[in-house]
Amino acid sequence: MGESSVIQMRGKGTITLPIELRRKYGLNEGDVFTLIDLGEGTFVLAAQLSQVARSGDRVAQAMVEEGLSLEAMLGALDEEREQYYRERYAQG
Repeated sequence: MGESSVIQMRGKGTITLPIELRRKYGLNEGDVFTLIDLGEGTFVLAAQLSQVARSGDRVAQAMVEEGLSLEAMLGALDEEREQYYRERYAQG
């Protein structure tokens, strides 16, 4: 069974998730959750993790680390697409 944490609701219904959980699951400001009411005061809070967004963030970070621009990446994709077309469809 998972660990439990005690949290307190603040003004306007705001709750803060413990830093350990945010780090463990890579949760950030603006992430979306589903709240499921199981009845009798019991709730389940499930993160709606977008793998597409997280993958995009990893690609953007890798591009920054490698010093690549979006234009350079798109140019390389165009070259690969042309080569793929020539190898598979060009008459020769």
